[in-house]
Amino acid sequence: MRLTILGGGGFRVPLVYRALLADRGEGRVTRVVLHDVDGARLAAIGRVLADQAEGVPDAPRVTVTTDLDEALRGADFVFSAIRVGGLAGRAADERVALAEGVLGQETVGAGGIAYGLRTVPVAVDIARRVARLAPDAWVINFTNPAGLVTEAMARVLGDRVVGICDSPVGLGRRVARAAGADPDRVWVDYAGLNHLGWLRGLRVDGRDLLPGLLADEEALGSFEEGRLFGAAWLRSLGAVPNEYLHYFYANRETVRAYRDAERTRGAYLRDQQAGFYAAAARPEVRALDAWRRTLAEREATYMAANREAAGDTGRRAAQDLEPGGYERVALALMRAVARDERATLILNVRNRSALPGLDADAVVEVPCLVDANGAHPVSVAPLPYHALGLVAAVKAVEREVLAAAESGSRQAAVKAFALHPLVDSVAVARRLLDAYRAEHPGLAYLA
Repeated sequence: MRLTILGGGGFRVPLVYRALLADRGEGRVTRVVLHDVDGARLAAIGRVLADQAEGVPDAPRVTVTTDLDEALRGADFVFSAIRVGGLAGRAADERVALAEGVLGQETVGAGGIAYGLRTVPVAVDIARRVARLAPDAWVINFTNPAGLVTEAMARVLGDRVVGICDSPVGLGRRVARAAGADPDRVWVDYAGLNHLGWLRGLRVDGRDLLPGLLADEEALGSFEEGRLFGAAWLRSLGAVPNEYLHYFYANRETVRAYRDAERTRGAYLRDQQAGFYAAAARPEVRALDAWRRTLAEREATYMAANREAAGDTGRRAAQDLEPGGYERVALALMRAVARDERATLILNVRNRSALPGLDADAVVEVPCLVDANGAHPVSVAPLPYHALGLVAAVKAVEREVLAAAESGSRQAAVKAFALHPLVDSVAVARRLLDAYRAEHPGLAYLA
């Protein structure tokens, strides 16, 4: 089976390859094609993967290419993890937004809109090429903003594109451990959009463990989201939010922390990864060792500004540093489809009628039953009004981004910024769009 990875020079590709090396089942991936627009990054990641494969019998064969059509032809699965504009683009997104006093995170708020506006046209072009060159392939999308990009690609590929994210997986496992349950045995009641969802139940053998966890102050302080949001707020919600909801529930504090930080997250990763890629290119350096060191630093500093804003100034707890997650979801998804190994996974798929309050084509993030015919969303209980209001508002923003990307309409792009709950100003929206167009040549299409 052949897997093509778009964004194949990306830093997290070795996580995917590590999962493939551990998969010894029948019908496994035997060939991996890495595609990237940056040949130097491809070469560096190729070295890491070669180190990983040492001593592993029948390791999947790896080839690299900068030719997109060549990469897609013959693919059984396409894993899309591109970053249009690179980390320099992310750093610019954050800087422009913070200059206006609003959040610039890569998927949330103004930064997410800017990232979406330059990514959607590229993702749609990829979807069209897949439809033409590999019509039987399944596309697994990890490209952010994952829900928005998956919805854009689904307009071309239908249900043959599925979005994945490691946030719900990590949240479910942390909450399960805090509740004293085996993470592999629980049913996680989770619903929302990508980076905008809530864990509302944790069931083992038909019993919901979440109420007991919410009543246990010590247990709530034992995992990252419990410390990030605080026990009192979690009990008020009756749920555990995805970590990205901290940008909504503590927006002023988070913006202040981001503005006071020495560097934004994007700038930190840009500089850190530049160091890794430079080191990995040197023949005397073992690329895998350099990658592991860089990964450990990356995980330890994840959402540091949010933790600071919440008063949690210590280093991340060991149990919160479990690496990866999305690669396990990707492998489980591929197994379920290719081998009919049925699985239950939290995925980004077209809603159909699973989540009340949104239309059938809206891509939502909910539990899905996956088999050889793809991912089938499970019907979930309606969201409470406060959550539904946020979900509906952000989905409206996503639809304006899609309209702007399709038509090149400046008006739609301004509307996307202005309608977002974390921008809420038409004047600021216009200034943001002008500033982003000045930063990113890829936004010149917005006339």
